[in-house]
Amino acid sequence: MKPIAILASGMVTGVGLDSVSSCAAIRCAIDNFSETRFMDQGGEWIIGSQVPLAQPWRGLPKLVHMVVPAIKECLAQAHNGTPEQIPLLLCLAEKERPGRLKGLDDELLFEIHTALGTRFHPRSVVIPRGRVAGAVAMEGASRLIHEDRVPYCIIAGVDSLLVAGTLAAYEQENRLLTSRNSNGFIPGEAGAAILVGPVRHSNEPELRCLGIGTGEEKATMHSELPLRADGLVQAFKAAFDDAGCGFEQVDYRLTDANGEQYWFKEAALGMTRAMRVRKENFYLCHTADSIGETGAAVAPATLAHALAATKKNYAHGPGALCHFGSDSGERVALIIRSD
Repeated sequence: MKPIAILASGMVTGVGLDSVSSCAAIRCAIDNFSETRFMDQGGEWIIGSQVPLAQPWRGLPKLVHMVVPAIKECLAQAHNGTPEQIPLLLCLAEKERPGRLKGLDDELLFEIHTALGTRFHPRSVVIPRGRVAGAVAMEGASRLIHEDRVPYCIIAGVDSLLVAGTLAAYEQENRLLTSRNSNGFIPGEAGAAILVGPVRHSNEPELRCLGIGTGEEKATMHSELPLRADGLVQAFKAAFDDAGCGFEQVDYRLTDANGEQYWFKEAALGMTRAMRVRKENFYLCHTADSIGETGAAVAPATLAHALAATKKNYAHGPGALCHFGSDSGERVALIIRSD
């Protein structure tokens, strides 16, 4: 892919109703984990990260009220760009996700247009690929910016795992953090968006996405195959080749790891097999510590936090390796730099 710049962000999470407050809370490791209205099989209330909305919306209206403010934050920074000129790449839960709303792909984009009172560029698209959707959207945004010459793209993700059907299915698979299971994730919900555009080549620091790589992991969480992180290693190599650099140019990692041991084991195996340089520190950062598992919103939220770290000068270095994975085995890696 050709490089693109991450210019602005918007967020609605369990720890903040805008990007500034959400990123500040994530930086300080503040969370809003609390008892939900759902009970686990042990008779205890499930702990989750709930967005404190003005009203107790449910279903589609809830998703709209989480993602629209995030999109508005990005639009406010899109100077000389109108929504009609900007494609919206909307990231949603994968179609096979338990508890997913029926007709989500067809209805949510229409509801967003209605709430904003405008329409986005005709090349707007829905990407129902869960946790990897936002990273995949970066490649699509690069093509739109460099080939179709659009001024900007908005990559937005919204998801809620605080749905009875979703929680019941994950608890049945022993993937939910409950009173009976310590190897699980805390379910969350969020809307997040990033504004991307052409690299400006100015003297000011700018967070740029330089390369993307994909891989396919056969030893998924539900597989009996031994985990060797083949898919992640494949994604790492492809991303570095695409960016024209190596591990020497990245200083820390950003990932969608959510508390389940599988994802941390995979990340460690991937580093062991792919990295051939010595690093005294190679920090692993993940937003789930503060906002829980946010599904399709995790990649935009992660990149939004990276942008805040760049602007506020608290990143662990100018270069970062981002990687995301889906339950079905998709793996995507991104190389970002700010110098």
